[in-house]
Amino acid sequence: MKQKTLWLTSAALTCGVLLTGCTGPSTTKKDSQLLHQPPHGVYYEVFVRSFADSNGDGVGDLKGLTAKLDYLQDLGIEGLWLMPINSSPSYHGYDVTDYKGVNPDYGTADDLKQLVAEAHKRHMSILLDFVVNHTSNQHPWFQQAESSPTSPYRDYYIWANSTTNTKQRGDTGQELWHGSPGNEYYAYFYEGMPDLNFDNPKVRQEITQAGQYWLKDIGIDGFRLDAAKHIYADPEPTRNVQWWQEFRKSMEEVKPDVFLVGEVWDSPYVVAPYLKGLNSTFNFDLSKVLVSAAQNESDQDLVSQLVSTRQLYEEEAGKTYIDSTFLTNHDMDRVMSQLDGNMDHAKMAASLLMTLPGDPFVYYGEEIGMEGKKPDEAIREPFLWKKDSNAPEQTHWEVSKYNSDNEQKSLEAEQSSQTSLYAHYKALIHARRSSDVLIQGDLAEVPSLHADGLLAFKRTLGDKSLLVVHNLSGKAQNVTLDPDLKSYKTTYFTTTSDAQVKSGKIALPPYSTLILQP
Repeated sequence: MKQKTLWLTSAALTCGVLLTGCTGPSTTKKDSQLLHQPPHGVYYEVFVRSFADSNGDGVGDLKGLTAKLDYLQDLGIEGLWLMPINSSPSYHGYDVTDYKGVNPDYGTADDLKQLVAEAHKRHMSILLDFVVNHTSNQHPWFQQAESSPTSPYRDYYIWANSTTNTKQRGDTGQELWHGSPGNEYYAYFYEGMPDLNFDNPKVRQEITQAGQYWLKDIGIDGFRLDAAKHIYADPEPTRNVQWWQEFRKSMEEVKPDVFLVGEVWDSPYVVAPYLKGLNSTFNFDLSKVLVSAAQNESDQDLVSQLVSTRQLYEEEAGKTYIDSTFLTNHDMDRVMSQLDGNMDHAKMAASLLMTLPGDPFVYYGEEIGMEGKKPDEAIREPFLWKKDSNAPEQTHWEVSKYNSDNEQKSLEAEQSSQTSLYAHYKALIHARRSSDVLIQGDLAEVPSLHADGLLAFKRTLGDKSLLVVHNLSGKAQNVTLDPDLKSYKTTYFTTTSDAQVKSGKIALPPYSTLILQP
């Protein structure tokens, strides 16, 4: 049978033929017949406050997000990570005042249940940001604990005693002890976020019950676990890992297939032990290398580093671990700003993310090229929906510094272009989710295709394989395949019809990707 090529065309994206024309080793199916089961998939990190407004108050909410699920499904998203939706005094929600409450700015528990139900109809899972290292200093537990040394909640937190060095500084030079003399408490991140005392069994029970509530009563699918390496104040990770093993066991009692992905912002050697207790961790080292490779138009030794990391994780957790990959998130300057607005580099960063192993996470707005540099509010600006900035779903809780040109930057403008960043993301996401090899295949280097500006690797799953070749540079590349690679003669996917393989030779235009199958 003659095989058709997946490549980026307006017809493919708008008429739905992109996913139905490829056969061969990477079996292609329509969206309703996914090749995999959760948690494998492409995830989307969304800041509810900035995403979509349903009631005209300028603040994004759960009903607004529910109304946009069709957009996310069409993009190819298979799971959502919601930044904190708990009751909180702050705009960001990382200081919780009620572990079982929904922030009224966002709606109600019933609104969340409706979101979950509608997402599940679309084969999309929901992860909630679960912040268990600390509470808000306005949480009733802390308010009672601070008010009296005899409060039953006093031991929910960590208090200085006569031998405590309250002048101690954290690893970034931050103050760790706060409050008035004689009533000083430990807060690693800042005084408004006092750390919980996980040596107290009652604290562990409270957190466990809250997690089970969201899984059992609301129906969510898992958690993104904030500050996962800071559960205990000491630098030794053993007790942290033990806690996550305890937590996972409790969550699996009510949802055996719960997905737990942890934020362990550190080197792979620090991260690896956490995979004994978590399904997955975010790959922060890889995110830096991906952006650097695109920006510098060089491979940055990316593949060999990732192969080593994956071997380390496999030694710790076996084949069951999942690598959660991403370019940037809500704590980092947006990728488009890191790349100085260079569209070619942004497309190549996306191409790398979607063709490497792991579960890719896309930060909301990344697909339309949103920009932003710290402070944090400026990297969490409102998503742009329409060319008309007064569109009813448009949020405006924050005045945008970086993303205010709706005519040029909105989703509507992006969708009108065949060569937009949005079109690029959509094509890549659908190509990836159509291939079991791209979803779950192993990674291997291809030394014979090493050249300036070129990054190549193999993805293999059983007896099926793909050869992925990226031209990161602004110059055309023409390379000859070694004899052991000449069986890769059929194009599975390409970002441009000008990229091709013929008679064992590959022609790659500037900033392009070609995926070959035998």
